Amino acid sequence: MQHDTESCHAMILLFGGTTEGRKAVEVLEESGSTYYYSTKTGEQELTLHHGRRLDGAMDAEAMAAFCREHAIGLLVDAAHPFASRLHQTVAHVAARLGLPVIRFERIYPERDPSLTWIEDYDQVPRDIGSLLATTGVQSISRLKPLEAEGMKVYYRILPRPSSVSLAHRQGATDDQLCYYEDGGTISVDADAILLKESGLSGGFAEKVEAARRRGMRIIVLKRPATPASFLPVNGPYGLRRMVERLLPAFFPLKSGLTTGTCATAAAIAATLQLLKSHSSTALPAEVAVTLPNGETISVPVGYGPDYAYCIKQAGDDPDVTDGLEIRAQVAVAPRFEILGGQGVGRFTLPGFDYLPGEAAINRVPRQMILQNLQHLLPLSSPALSVTISVPDGERVASKTFNPRLGIEGGISIIGVSGIVKPFSEEAFIESIRKCMEVAKASGSDRVVMNSGAKSERFVRSRYPDLPQQAFVEYGNYIGQALAMAHELGFPNVTLGVMLGKAVKLAAGHLDTHSRRSTMDRAFIGQMLSEAGCPDVSVGTITLARELWDLLSHGQKVDFARVVVGHCLEHCQPLVEKESLTILLIDDEGNIYP
Repeated sequence: MQHDTESCHAMILLFGGTTEGRKAVEVLEESGSTYYYSTKTGEQELTLHHGRRLDGAMDAEAMAAFCREHAIGLLVDAAHPFASRLHQTVAHVAARLGLPVIRFERIYPERDPSLTWIEDYDQVPRDIGSLLATTGVQSISRLKPLEAEGMKVYYRILPRPSSVSLAHRQGATDDQLCYYEDGGTISVDADAILLKESGLSGGFAEKVEAARRRGMRIIVLKRPATPASFLPVNGPYGLRRMVERLLPAFFPLKSGLTTGTCATAAAIAATLQLLKSHSSTALPAEVAVTLPNGETISVPVGYGPDYAYCIKQAGDDPDVTDGLEIRAQVAVAPRFEILGGQGVGRFTLPGFDYLPGEAAINRVPRQMILQNLQHLLPLSSPALSVTISVPDGERVASKTFNPRLGIEGGISIIGVSGIVKPFSEEAFIESIRKCMEVAKASGSDRVVMNSGAKSERFVRSRYPDLPQQAFVEYGNYIGQALAMAHELGFPNVTLGVMLGKAVKLAAGHLDTHSRRSTMDRAFIGQMLSEAGCPDVSVGTITLARELWDLLSHGQKVDFARVVVGHCLEHCQPLVEKESLTILLIDDEGNIYP
């Protein structure tokens, strides 16, 4: 499904050349719409399918002319945090043309007071004998005065001919240069190190730790402030939601929030309500929610007399929970606890994150609520009791699979990523194809297919050197994904699968959606017998993953071998012979074989 924005609506101009630029490209590519990607040097290796690449710096006049000529309706600044001149140029052009600007910012750890923080290069302390500067080749001329005062300065730069040439032109000698080629280790013996506040994606924490191991004094140049007019996001989900808000036609389908994110937002708002109960300060209409990937998004909330709430947003994803009011009540308690109130179901059978009788609030939403509330409370604050309720939850739950799974009395509070990406079946299958094409274009000789974020996280450890684009989600469409891999000519295909889908696949269901296939207990019993485990009973299980708790380690290995063997029987004909690897993953991240 191609959407050519050049002919139907305003377009996006994205400034990148960074890790954030690469992430932004992944988000914009999901739309199928055309956009422009601009870098200063053109040296970043990146495959674009719907984006059009622009290389070379633009001044304000050139940028404004380009925006007018190509009907740009939105600017996205994902450039380096220290690219101050570009930030100011983007802000100037945006104000001149009346364009909004999204700033794709990095995630930054809190500033450690044990480090030396400076605002500019002239504030580098002078009581240092030698300094390793990792602030980039452009900063050499700014640090030359230190050498004139007798300090020995080494410069760590990228191993590019253009960088070496520029370093020489600024007066650096070969014995002063070292390079980013040694896995992040520090090979120069210096008294101190000068770092930029480059954030998590810039390896800041790793650089600090490496310097500490060598006993170096750590001096950090603070990141410059970006223009106040920019609309900040710090992750891919926030970027997508902001684009959906500012340029609605760009994505054909809109994203939504999981019930876990809504419950977290309500809990944050209810905690603010509790903390401000004796204050006249107005309560916010939106709260910042930190998602499991570390990024922060803004979520609308509302307030009742003794609770706060968030309205569930499903976006364009078909979901019976869309529009539900998810409430949170917060009270001081002897210890921190999360409880389920009206309309939140309860587990009645084993096999879930928590024991029967517990509220059906899964592990990730519980962790989200805890981590987000910890940011609001000082260490000396009392613990809180958080009660999540959904007034209409019991009625809506009857339209879900919860009763079949043994979850009674209401809906589940779930969500792994915190965001729901909307896809019709046709669009989802097309998105798999697009991701496969990007994986092929990346040059990887292996595509690693996973059902979702959880299985991908576990399998990544097996293939640490593969590029991001080599990992593709298949959802439930295993057969179609394998056929696409064969069609695109991947010499190596890895299929990561967790047990719930694996037992369906082993029985020959290449589409594992619950509408088309169910768990076959009789066939599972047959596979247990083949694995030498005939005494293991499956009569009472409601979820396939419960089997892991019924088997010893040796039995798990034997059973996994049988399951994978049956899966291979059905999958192997869809790809080239000997090219397929199937990895069975348990809930703890163990991989079989």
